[in-house]
Amino acid sequence: MMSIVYIFWMYVVLFAIVGGMRGWAKELLVSFSVVLALALNHVISRYIPSAASLNVTLFFWMRTLILILLVFFGYQTVISIQRLASKAVRERLGDTLLGIVLGAFNGYLIAGTILYYMHVANYPYPDVISRPPEPSALMDTVNQYMLRMPPQLLGEPLIYFVVILAFIFVIVVYI
Repeated sequence: MMSIVYIFWMYVVLFAIVGGMRGWAKELLVSFSVVLALALNHVISRYIPSAASLNVTLFFWMRTLILILLVFFGYQTVISIQRLASKAVRERLGDTLLGIVLGAFNGYLIAGTILYYMHVANYPYPDVISRPPEPSALMDTVNQYMLRMPPQLLGEPLIYFVVILAFIFVIVVYI
């Protein structure tokens, strides 16, 4: 059985490779879409009382689907809008290196958020990813990781400021 910590780092490395191939400008839009998904999930869980009363597994899937949909559209945006694609072309080496860094950051945002939601939902699918045994070093490590995952770090009010800064950046750079 593979550790959840290894799965997390495997996705961070995978997204870093993808980010190197796509470049920094395209990856930055994905980062902004993840931030928007985090903000939307935070607003839903905080200000819509019926969402908090959902079944834990259903609430996990609702939050994860919001994240996946916004990430999907974040990955598709630059490809479909040629004006943005032309602005995304820069020096190749710098573009690739910064794309690797931003891709790894996106891997942290995406995989970390999904793993955090799964941890909060108490690992609803034990056949796929099971909860580590309770009195173990792995469980202590997982608990330490969960303290540093995006939904935990970008709580209220920080998430609102990050969304505002992301939109200001999009308006200044891309429009």
